[in-house]
Amino acid sequence: MPSVNNLLVELLCEELPPKSLKQLGEAFANGIFSELKKRQYLTEASFSKMFATPRRLAAYVSQVLPISRDEEVSEKVMTASVAFDESNRATPALKKRLEKLGRGHLADIWPNSDNSPDRLYIKSDGKADAVYLHRLAAGSPLVSGLQSALESTLDALPIQKLMTYQLSDGWSDVKFARPIHRLVGLYGQEIVSVCARGLDAGRITSGHRFQGEAIIDIPSADEYVAELESKGGVIASFDDRRREINRQLQIQANAINCNLEASSSFDVLLDEVTALVEMPTVYIGKFESAFLEVPQECLMLTMRANQKYFPLLDSTGKLTNKFLIVSNMRLDDAMNIISGNERVIRPRLADAQFFYNRDRKQSLASRLPKLASVVYHNKLGSQGERVERIAAIARGIASLIGVPVEEAVRAAQLAKADLVSDMVGEFPELQGIMGRYYALHDGEAVDVADAIEDHYKPRFAGDSLPRGKIGSAVSLADKLETLSGLFGIGQMPTGDKDPFALRRHALGIVRIMVEQDLSVSLRDLLAVAFAAFTDKSADVQEALENFIFQRFDGYLREQGYTANEVDAVLSQRPMMFNLVPRQLVAVRAFMQMPEAESLAAANKRVANILKKVEQATGEAQEAKLVEFAEQKLFAALKSAMPGANELFRGQDFAGYLKSFAVLKAPVDEFFDNVTVMAEDPALRTNRLALLQDLRSAMNKVADISKLAS
Repeated sequence: MPSVNNLLVELLCEELPPKSLKQLGEAFANGIFSELKKRQYLTEASFSKMFATPRRLAAYVSQVLPISRDEEVSEKVMTASVAFDESNRATPALKKRLEKLGRGHLADIWPNSDNSPDRLYIKSDGKADAVYLHRLAAGSPLVSGLQSALESTLDALPIQKLMTYQLSDGWSDVKFARPIHRLVGLYGQEIVSVCARGLDAGRITSGHRFQGEAIIDIPSADEYVAELESKGGVIASFDDRRREINRQLQIQANAINCNLEASSSFDVLLDEVTALVEMPTVYIGKFESAFLEVPQECLMLTMRANQKYFPLLDSTGKLTNKFLIVSNMRLDDAMNIISGNERVIRPRLADAQFFYNRDRKQSLASRLPKLASVVYHNKLGSQGERVERIAAIARGIASLIGVPVEEAVRAAQLAKADLVSDMVGEFPELQGIMGRYYALHDGEAVDVADAIEDHYKPRFAGDSLPRGKIGSAVSLADKLETLSGLFGIGQMPTGDKDPFALRRHALGIVRIMVEQDLSVSLRDLLAVAFAAFTDKSADVQEALENFIFQRFDGYLREQGYTANEVDAVLSQRPMMFNLVPRQLVAVRAFMQMPEAESLAAANKRVANILKKVEQATGEAQEAKLVEFAEQKLFAALKSAMPGANELFRGQDFAGYLKSFAVLKAPVDEFFDNVTVMAEDPALRTNRLALLQDLRSAMNKVADISKLAS
């Protein structure tokens, strides 16, 4: 193997889009690595590293070969009928074609070239026999392979919007996310003479725009990171820079006895600020305590979304008047940076305070008429009409799950009122949250106010659920209204497209029913939902039911249940979702029994028999059982049922399934000694009825046949 070396490729650009920087960096590094691997330039020990800062994308690849490995390739030459004459000798057409490929000698030695590295062979191309050339392609220098890899990678980068800009020659245009100023390509200490977007590779890059050297000569691929940091004031690694920001944030927060937010909000902001700075430094800022009268969610949102600041909380989780700034400047005296940021945040907080105070001058209930002028969907009317439907559905659901009906209806009526408030108009992310604050200010019941905020929950995977059953009723009503309405007008998700987030709504219904342990039937919920619409098509209701079951299937698999276990329970179409986890636990316990495998196999055999005949009607008649084995099975089943039914009524599903362990021997004996499809129609019908009774009894919890191997 030729000697190997490490490779570095860097694009130095104008500031790249921060929200996509990490994705761009990963795509660039992975693309270079995979393209070089595909072209046989890497060893088994090769790996890549991603570097991404606001002004650069770079990839480091270890142990790269200077020349790619020789590669065996096969290519179709022509059909065999054209390549050879009646004597199986090469035709002039074949010779000419092989000469163009530099393999003309193979025509003269046909058909004795089977053991040569370069050889001809015949195989079908799917339509007719064809002649193929197997040859050993010599390796290519790294410069040609890297050039191809670089072009392919740049063309495939996930850039949402390309920017067209002019090169220094004054007339050539190129496209990229942002203008590229320099290209670095180093193989060990040597420059790799590749080009990209009108630039030739060199070893010169630039450091921090204000606090680093403008011209940095990178000696080698391995010295890239150290040179950038020592001379350029740049931490090249996205992950290293993120860790450094996090470290400084924790130190500064601890220094003033404050805490950062929970990771769900913290991590997203941390990624974003990592993409905005090259040499991060964290400073502490503060604002006037008077702003703390505004709900902290408003203040925290404006700090995070508008200014990229990190809010600080006290030990009880309450917002303080201090925040952390991640700056791209490292100064001994940062007073100007801190005071400048404090001046910038003040009008933002003042706006939030103004919106909050003005919104409270008008009650939520008084805002309801405005919803009539807010379009929800051109086929489903206004938000006002939608609220009426949600309230009607909430009334029905509240009755089903046993919560105060009037409170649920009141919460549903007010749930969307904050959409026409100033605060939510400015910060849509606060819908529901502001509704709760305004409801409490209006003197609404706490449960009603909580339900107004919670009716959007769960908003995303892993989000919390409504905190009470009134909130659950309104949340279910909101989601069911959305699903029923959009399914009713044919707006079902197709493929990966789900513009109305209907899959999320369906999963939210599943989670509330299961995790809140609601004793309510899905079919009853759907009946209440569709009653609020004029189109109550049974086909649409069935389609929505199927859609929700698909989400339920995925939800259960994510909980760790196998496909067979989930299929066994859901194939029975259980409408009480809250019982399904207990049924799955019972199925898993059943499968640990020594009799389980035999009973599952017998159940599958019964299912296959019943599929081939008309369904048996009625129960098996003991008087018509003539064989001892069928009499024994009948007696065993009849003996097991009373106790089993008692266990089922008590929702002891594991005990119910285990009670059928006593049937293993009589079931085995039945199939060994009884001919189910007897010639006598009366015997046959009675035996089929017995099998139907057996299957119905065993499958009340789950379809046991689905568990057979």
